[in-house]
This record gives sequence, structure tokens and C-alpha cells, in this order.
Amino acid sequence: MKKLAVFCGSSPGASESYILGAKNLGKEFVKRDITLVYGGASVGLMGAIADTVIEEGGNVIGVMPSFLEKKEIAHKCLTELIVVDSMHERKTKMSDLADGFIALPGGPGTMEEYFEIFTWSQLGLHQKPCGLLNINHFFDPLLALFKHMTKEQFLNEKYLSIAMSDPNPSRLLDQFYAFEPPKVKTYITSKDET
Repeated sequence: MKKLAVFCGSSPGASESYILGAKNLGKEFVKRDITLVYGGASVGLMGAIADTVIEEGGNVIGVMPSFLEKKEIAHKCLTELIVVDSMHERKTKMSDLADGFIALPGGPGTMEEYFEIFTWSQLGLHQKPCGLLNINHFFDPLLALFKHMTKEQFLNEKYLSIAMSDPNPSRLLDQFYAFEPPKVKTYITSKDET
């Protein structure tokens, strides 16, 4: 894994633990020589992880739609800032660049990015690991929802492996290296399909 995309909030959150968690992930990226691919902002958790990777001597690629350059305050010190036309282009570009994806705490935008990449994995559009850095138990309700979806038969149990989660960046990245993608979702049934 040479490049990982991170989805996270443009706000710092209610607890300092969120900023600290973003910084710790950034340090782990540099330690493992992983380039950060993210939304390109200089504020919130986005700014915290980018600043840390830059300060530690790592590489950072930001991908930002032109209409958000001023709203999200584009980071001025990145290795590279790629300006695209739309949010859809942003996600596609980040997906193309990244060898895997990590969501940090954030709002609806972060969740939307994570869910789309999760869905793409189910459909076999990529076979890259998708993780949740579960800082301060932020993703506990989401992980419970995944289990509920499985219980109610809206999510096949084999896809729970896509939702790797850990509060520790090093352990989460170790899971990435061991990740084996589940079989592609299909509606065709056979006796030997699991």
C-alpha cells in the first residue's frame, strides 16, 4: 500500500481525541511511507492529518472540487492539490489514486464517501480495504447498524469483513495488509455460492 485515502470531517469535533487520532494516523502513514490522499482542506480533522503528514516529512495529495476551494479553505502546503469539477469527480479521483480507504469521524459527507466506497467493494468495483478509525467509539453505532442490517438480511454477513475497525491506527493498518476481499455480490444463486 503506497497511497491511502482518508475521509473525515472539516470540523475538529467535540473532543480533542478526534484531532489527536487524526494526527496519530498521519504519523503512522509517514512511518509506513504511505502517501495521504484526502479532500484537500486545511481545517478540521482534514487539516490535522494533512498538517501532521507534512510536518513529519510525508506526501499529501489533496483532491478538491473548485467550488469548495474557498469554503473548505484549500491547504496551501500539499505535495499536490488536484482541483476537479464536482464531488463525484473528487470521489472517483480519490478512488483511482488510493490503494485503500479509511474513514475518521465526520458528518454526512464523510459517511456518504465511506458508504459509496463500501458499496463499490460489495459490487466488485474495487478490492481495496476500507477501514474505520474508531476514535472515541465514534463508529460504534455504525458497526451496530451493520450487524442489524445483517440480522435483518439486508447485508450479507460476508460483507461485514469490509467494515474493518480499530481505534489504533497501527492495528487498523495491520488489518489492511491482511485484508482479503469477499466474493462479489450477485443475485444468482447456486449450491456452492457462500
